[in-house]
Amino acid sequence: MTKPRLFSGMQPSAESLHAGNYIGALLQWTELQKTHDAIFCVVDLHAITVPQDPATLREKTRRTAAQYIAAGIDPTVSTLFVQSHVPAHTELAWVLNTITGFGEASRMIQFKDKTAKQGADGASVGLFTYPILQAADILLYDAVVVPVGEDQRQHIELTRDLAQRFNSRFGDTFVVPEVSILKETAKIYDLQNPEAKMSKSSEADNGIIWLLDEPSVTAKKIKSAVTDNERDIRFDPVNKPGVSNLLTLLSVLGGESIPELETEFGGRGYGDLKSATAEAVVAAFSPVRERTLELLDDPAELDRILADSAERADAIARETLARVYERVGFLPRR
Repeated sequence: MTKPRLFSGMQPSAESLHAGNYIGALLQWTELQKTHDAIFCVVDLHAITVPQDPATLREKTRRTAAQYIAAGIDPTVSTLFVQSHVPAHTELAWVLNTITGFGEASRMIQFKDKTAKQGADGASVGLFTYPILQAADILLYDAVVVPVGEDQRQHIELTRDLAQRFNSRFGDTFVVPEVSILKETAKIYDLQNPEAKMSKSSEADNGIIWLLDEPSVTAKKIKSAVTDNERDIRFDPVNKPGVSNLLTLLSVLGGESIPELETEFGGRGYGDLKSATAEAVVAAFSPVRERTLELLDDPAELDRILADSAERADAIARETLARVYERVGFLPRR
C-alpha cells in the first residue's frame, strides 16, 4: 500500500537546533517517516527574507541538515534536501503569487507581528510573500499531511485556500493538504524565562539548550534554570512554569510520565529534579551531537547525500510544475 505523502521543513537560522526543535518536531518526524512517504526540507530560500551572510548561511544549512540526520531522519527512507536545490519552489511560488489577494497576504499574523516590531520599511517583499512560497513548498509534492506548530496553522490554511482556488479555476491539479498540529504537550520553554517558548531569537543564551552544546554546558544551563520560591515538585504551567518545563523535558527524554515523575520527586528538592533532567538531556543529546560533528567533518559526503535527495525531490516537483504550467496556459518549450 502506498504511504501518504508528508512535507515539513525548518529554516537554517542558527548554528544549532535547540531542545524545542528536537522535541517539538524532530522526534515526531522520525516516527512519522515510518508511516509516511516523508519529504523534509532545509528551507534556505525562506532564510534570506532577512539579511544573511552568504558563508554563514551555507554553514548553517549544512549544520541543520546534519542535525536532521543525526536526530534520526534517515535519508535512505525519507527525502531530505535543501530547498534552493529544487528550482520549482520559486517557479511555483510566482504562479501562486498571481492568485493570492494582497489583502489576504497582508492578514498573515506572522508578517504583521514582525513588521510591528521592525516597521514596514524594515520588512522585505520576500517576508511578505513568505507564506506563498511555503504553500509552493507543500503543493509541489502532493503532500497529504503537513506537520507544523500551532504558529504555522494560518499559513497552512492559506495553502489549502490557494490549492482549492487553483483547482477551481484551472481544474483538479493540487492535493489539498491536511493540517497536522504537532503535539502541544511537548512544548519546551526558555530555561531563564519559562513563560516564553524556547527560541533561536532568545536574548539570553543560557535559556536555550542547543543540541550542539558541550554536555557540561548543557548540564550547567539546566542546573541554573529558573524555578520558583516554593518547594513542591508538581506540573502546573500557570503557577510553576519553570518546574513544569523541567518535568516536560525529563518526561519526554527520560521516558516516564509526568504523574510518575511527580510521585518520584515527592518530598525532594529542585536540585534533584534539575540533576535528573540534566542527566536525561545530556544522555539524549550527546549521540546527536557526536553524529552531527562526524557528518560535518566530511562535508563532501553530506553534500552528496543532500544532492541525491534533491534529485528525488526535483523529479516530483518538476512533474507538478509541468502540470501547473500546462493548466495556466504557458506555451511548452520544444
